[in-house]
Amino acid sequence: MRIIRDETQAPIDPLKEKVVAVVGFGNQGHAHALNLRDSGVKVLIGARSHSAGCTKAKEYGFKPLTIEDAVRQSDLIILALPDEAQPDIYKEQIAPHIRNGSTIGFIHGFNIRYEFIKPSKELGVVMVAPKGPGHTLRMLYEQGQGLPSLFAVHQESPQQDAEAMGLAWANGIGSARTAIVYTTFADETETDLFGEQAVLCGGIGQLVVAAFETLTEAGYPPELAYIECCHEVKQIADLVYERGLAGMYEMISNTAEFGAYKAGPIVVDDAVRERLREILSEIKSGEFATAIRDDYSKGFVWFKDKQKAAKQHPIEPAGDAVRKLMPWLAENSQINPTEPKKS
Repeated sequence: MRIIRDETQAPIDPLKEKVVAVVGFGNQGHAHALNLRDSGVKVLIGARSHSAGCTKAKEYGFKPLTIEDAVRQSDLIILALPDEAQPDIYKEQIAPHIRNGSTIGFIHGFNIRYEFIKPSKELGVVMVAPKGPGHTLRMLYEQGQGLPSLFAVHQESPQQDAEAMGLAWANGIGSARTAIVYTTFADETETDLFGEQAVLCGGIGQLVVAAFETLTEAGYPPELAYIECCHEVKQIADLVYERGLAGMYEMISNTAEFGAYKAGPIVVDDAVRERLREILSEIKSGEFATAIRDDYSKGFVWFKDKQKAAKQHPIEPAGDAVRKLMPWLAENSQINPTEPKKS
């Protein structure tokens, strides 16, 4: 694996005389736009008029253009829209207006990996995928630090400048301060989706809910179940983040570590491992990608039903009650509630 950890290996100069369009001003888009602007790059915002992203971009001092106008004027076009919305917008508002020789930039490899977007051979196609949410990318940049990014080149531009502009983009958002890791669109997409589904969002979320339900069904108070099965997840996650798994085990009690070795293989048994392989198979085959595109085309009916059910689960009022005991959690949150969300 090639890893760049020096800003001189990803100079920002290739973007200094160029124009960058960031299409979308949500969670990732606002961070990329602000970091690039602060790095001395000329940035245009392409957004739908009257959208939340358009309004927020104005608050940050940008003068948003229509997507078509921003694309026409730019050398690097960064797609910062939700994956499911990108193909239609690309086909209707970007592809007819992008100049040959320009480079299209992706923050996630999804639509290239599954060929929902097929850029012209006259374009460069690169990816800079920060390994964290937009608010973290922005916060670390402002602190003089950076968030690692995965980097890939799907195809070079006719004038062979796509890779250089992509590396400059990664530098401009702060990733060269830590690490720019070369990969492929396919590897980034498949590992990212698997990690989200199996562990970070799907796995942890469902394990927390199942453990909460187990305790409350056994008669334990919901607030106590929430504290033990959800609230303390952050404390363990922080230890893993800072020290790794072995380092985390060194920092917990012998009782907790003994229990982890005893119960862990019971929770994650061979049947679970087989289901993990099934999840990965659905990702690699494109079955998951097709499912989300199909539901999106129907108005996200299944997705919205699941969102509604999650918000109505008994774990939510229990969590609200616990968090009210610690008002400093909201005060010290790294997430600014006024920041743009997904789009």
